[in-house]
Amino acid sequence: MLRQHPNGCTLAIRAQPDAKKTAITGIYGEGEQSALRIALRARPVEGRANEALIEFLAVVFALPKSSVRLLSGAGSRSKVFLLKDLPAVAAEAALDKAIKSGTHFSCTG
Repeated sequence: MLRQHPNGCTLAIRAQPDAKKTAITGIYGEGEQSALRIALRARPVEGRANEALIEFLAVVFALPKSSVRLLSGAGSRSKVFLLKDLPAVAAEAALDKAIKSGTHFSCTG
């Protein structure tokens, strides 16, 4: 789900919009096709879910929102984000920490 990229790393996401809270809920798929499953409180209307994902990922990886960019999947549950200037090894450590702490995020939308 995490891959090194010339500008940082990419993260594959499987979004579950319109949930009770925004949180990491597990892994979707296996192996090379796996994606981080994230429940989103935001509804998939007018890009709100994508914006909520950007906010949440910025918190999880301690990045400014401008460093989290949607590369593909704007209208799909399966998405790929670029985490600019963040090596995959550092992203993996931050993700492990977030999963162990049960990171969730309250957002409107």
